[in-house]
Amino acid sequence: MNCLLSEEQFLCSICLDLFKDPLTTPCGHNFCKNCITQHWDVNHCSECPLCKRDFGARPELEINTYIPAKPGEIPCDLCSETKLKALKSCLVCLLFYCETHLEPHLTAPRLKKHQLMEPVENLEEMLCKKHDKTLELFCKTDQTCICCLCSVLVHKSHQFVPLSHQYEHPPTFTLASAFWVSSRCQTFCLALSP
Repeated sequence: MNCLLSEEQFLCSICLDLFKDPLTTPCGHNFCKNCITQHWDVNHCSECPLCKRDFGARPELEINTYIPAKPGEIPCDLCSETKLKALKSCLVCLLFYCETHLEPHLTAPRLKKHQLMEPVENLEEMLCKKHDKTLELFCKTDQTCICCLCSVLVHKSHQFVPLSHQYEHPPTFTLASAFWVSSRCQTFCLALSP
C-alpha cells in the first residue's frame, strides 16, 4: 500500500519551496543545500532552524536520497510503502530503482551486466519492438532508431551510426522528420549517458 504524501512534505522550511539538493541535519530535518548553508552563514551559528538543536561546530550534512518521489518524478518500482525517487532504470529488467533497490545491480556479478540508464517515463520505447534489445543505432537510410540485431538482420545493407553520433550531427531533411529524429535521439542519448 502506498503512502499518500502532501506537497508540504517536499517543502524546505526556510525558502518554503520544493527541495533543491536536499540535505539532512543530524537531528533529522531536511533543508535545501543553499538554504541551510546561507542560514548558517548569515546567523553565524550551527543550529537547526526548526528544532533549534545546537550542533556546536557546523556538522557534516547527509545528502537526502530518501525524500519520496515528487509529482512528475519517476518512483522506484520496488518500494512497497513510500515510493522513493528512482535514480536509475534497467533496460533488462525494465524497472526503475531508488538508491536502496539499485544496490544489487551495482554489486551482484550477473546484475552488473545489465544496462542502467537515467530514468525515463516510456522505458519500453528504448527497446526494439522486434528484438527487445536496446535501440543503440540510427539507420541513416530509413531515418529510424534500430538495435544491433536489426543492423545485421534487417538493415544490413544500410548506413547507420551510433545514436549519440546522430544526435551530435543531425542530418538535413524535412522539418517534421528532423524534429522527430532529433527529439528521439536526444531522449535516447541523454538516458544512455552515464
